[in-house]
Amino acid sequence: MSRGMNHFVFIIYSNAAATLILFALSFSIHSGISLAIKDEVEDLERAGITVIHIDEAALREGLPLRKSEQASYLEWVIHSFRITNCSVEDTTQIHTHMCYSNFNDIIHSIINMDADVITIENSRSDEKLLSIFREGVKYGAGISPGVYDIHSPRIPSTEEIADRINKMLAVLETNILWVNPNCGLKTRKYTEVKPALSNMVAATKLLRTQLASAK
Repeated sequence: MSRGMNHFVFIIYSNAAATLILFALSFSIHSGISLAIKDEVEDLERAGITVIHIDEAALREGLPLRKSEQASYLEWVIHSFRITNCSVEDTTQIHTHMCYSNFNDIIHSIINMDADVITIENSRSDEKLLSIFREGVKYGAGISPGVYDIHSPRIPSTEEIADRINKMLAVLETNILWVNPNCGLKTRKYTEVKPALSNMVAATKLLRTQLASAK
């Protein structure tokens, strides 16, 4: 899979990966869903799509309460996710997204998903996700901890978003950091979305200029 940018086209499988992971199905049915998504991914690649987003891999939500069952569960669901995109070319970039949850205790399983880029909730949980990177965990692929909470009508300022990005840059390399909202925007009105995204873009450009001038 590609670690760099190609044609910027997103194909969103709405909750496809969540369906795959959350339902306690038999192994044969579970494998069948993985292979069905894999077929769709291959069709998109043949059609010339080079950036494919397999949405909402809800690992944490299906985690067994019994600690003795958690390791085998995580191994199973990570394997199932990787089946969905195991045949893509190196030039195809695989994205995924994980919404509100507690990720720190399964961060190594998230890394093992081997997605090229993961967008992950961060701002609503008061940036708890970043603590795991402060403790020394290294993430080698692209990662986008959300810079603002899309479930609130509040519009974050450029300065606020820039401050969040700076906190991310303190623990993540610049070449792997992507800047995105926490999640999808369907719960927001256009009058809320446009200024919020404009401020996010302005903050990103501001920090790119600052980083370039610091070299």
